[in-house]
Amino acid sequence: MIGLHPAHGNGKVLLKFSREAPLAHMVKNVSPDGVRIGDAVYSTTLALTAERIIEDWTPKSVDALDAEDFDTLLAEELELVLLGTGDSAVFAPRELVFSFARRGVGLEVMDTAAAARTFNVLAGEGRQVGAILFPVR
Repeated sequence: MIGLHPAHGNGKVLLKFSREAPLAHMVKNVSPDGVRIGDAVYSTTLALTAERIIEDWTPKSVDALDAEDFDTLLAEELELVLLGTGDSAVFAPRELVFSFARRGVGLEVMDTAAAARTFNVLAGEGRQVGAILFPVR
């Protein structure tokens, strides 16, 4: 956590860094073996928030996803969902992008490794972020 603290009456502002407790769920590694979170490795598509893991999220391919597939994840009142589409970024269906915009929730599409890194940074900042991580091959 970074906090601004006034110094002892001299009008200067000091920058203080402090270490917060680690989040419950942070991605440690993405490989062809799966996504490692803690000591567990998930080899199928999963949904993730800082507090929750939804295993075997959906057997659909990225191009077949629709808004209803995200209902369970979006019940968490997220501000942003990262869609990790495997080895490379794959465009999400147009209607899916529009449905997120109508809900006022951001949807960012990228490869799974980038989505995992971005998830860790944003969740570490305390943001209400979720991720869908498709396996890499």
